[in-house]
Amino acid sequence: MAVSPPICDFGWQAPDFSLPGTDGRLHTLSDVHGPMGTLIMFICNHCPYVLAVRDRILRDARDLQAMGVGVAAICSNDAKAYPEDSFEGMKKVAAELDLPFPYLHDEDQSVARAYNAICTPDFFGFNSLLELQYRGRLDASRKQAGPADLRRDLYEAMLQVAHTGHGPHEQIPSMGCSIKWKDAA
Repeated sequence: MAVSPPICDFGWQAPDFSLPGTDGRLHTLSDVHGPMGTLIMFICNHCPYVLAVRDRILRDARDLQAMGVGVAAICSNDAKAYPEDSFEGMKKVAAELDLPFPYLHDEDQSVARAYNAICTPDFFGFNSLLELQYRGRLDASRKQAGPADLRRDLYEAMLQVAHTGHGPHEQIPSMGCSIKWKDAA
């Protein structure tokens, strides 16, 4: 079932984290913070919404990193229920795609909860002060990639954030599969 996150809570401070990456290192928010802003993405390996735009996520991440925006992706899904989203599965995907950003494992789901992540993909765009300025979609794609000439909503918003410190007032929420939460103990 498709879900959408709430609208952007402008100025909300990015919660810190310390998570293992597929590169074998621990990463914190300060490690991935960029001088022109930071993009934190909640993604996973199996979601059809993510798979449909994975090449566009990579394109936009590379373009944003070239502008000084730090980028990291986090997988928080319950790997027992969704084995494709296990840490080993994440390592395989990271190697296959030669990810240009850290791909982090939120095994206990505490970071997803701290960010109030709702779906995959869920994008959090912060300015240089780590204040939330964008919580919208990548582009108008859904379960299938839209035309190649779609407006790059995420990229354009983060370009504005990098240059002005402020995100666009009009934002269209992302849509995707819900985060796969573990059963409460």
